[in-house]
Amino acid sequence: MYISCTQDRPRAANAHVADELQAGLEAIDPWISPKFLYDALGSKLFEAICELPEYYPTRTEAAIFARHGAEIARVAGSGATLIDLGAGNCAKAASLFPLLAPSQYVAVDISAEFLCDSLERLRQRFPHIAMEGLGMDFSNRFELPEQVGSERRLFFYPGSSIGNFTPEEAQGFLRRLRAQCGPDGGVLLGVDLAKDKDVLDAAYDDALGVTGAFNLNVLRHVNRLIDADFDIRAWRHHGFYNPARGRVEMHLEAVHRQEVHWKGGARVFEAGDTIHTENSYKYQQADAIALLERSGFEATRVWTDPQRWFAVIHAQAIG
Repeated sequence: MYISCTQDRPRAANAHVADELQAGLEAIDPWISPKFLYDALGSKLFEAICELPEYYPTRTEAAIFARHGAEIARVAGSGATLIDLGAGNCAKAASLFPLLAPSQYVAVDISAEFLCDSLERLRQRFPHIAMEGLGMDFSNRFELPEQVGSERRLFFYPGSSIGNFTPEEAQGFLRRLRAQCGPDGGVLLGVDLAKDKDVLDAAYDDALGVTGAFNLNVLRHVNRLIDADFDIRAWRHHGFYNPARGRVEMHLEAVHRQEVHWKGGARVFEAGDTIHTENSYKYQQADAIALLERSGFEATRVWTDPQRWFAVIHAQAIG
């Protein structure tokens, strides 16, 4: 199911979304999928996070593209159908347009309204590039509509978003991409590499509190989606690196005892109870390459920054 930017924009949650949110809130260890962090306001808050001095992934990845962009374009090839997953404001892909010269740009994001506004501005800057915007959740199922070019598909998944999946989920996701690639497709993937805990803790719990606002905003989004009554003031943000699991975790912690209601359910949260909202796994470079290989891709080239904090990997579909 998807919403095209040429269609009416979505206004209400469907039954699948409501069921998923209720299942997470009623679980023994409650959780909310990180995809729900990205409503229109959440997307804007994430843009602000990317400007923070503590949040290294965006600027580190941008420096890789700035330094190696021409080589990346030679390896990935020009004139492809560029499919930007989790496109947001489309800025990362747009910065590569002069090098990749895509025949079609397809922006995909769960926050349809934010995406459509971004794409509308982008069309004014690049009127010669055919563009399509798809508001869809690609985390569980992924099938592209017929208006997306079928030849030389290059999936663009930058940032550290692959880390939001567990390694097993990431393999399933990449296999779904492989199924949509065709024989001549590929992927250009951003991977956040393992590093010092202090760096990671600061990146996900910044001094200004923007990441906290981003995390807390998911409760406002849930209120709207399933008519819940979370009081955002009764929760606080925790973001930290869990070295035993090789991932950053984000949680919301109840400040005091409270009962929260939503359409079809309710739950009492005691003071100190948490809701798990995001994981961000950090990879060793060799492990990221092995993950791609298990998913039907062959890594053709890897680019990193001098500190080896981040990697951009191009991989070609095989088999």
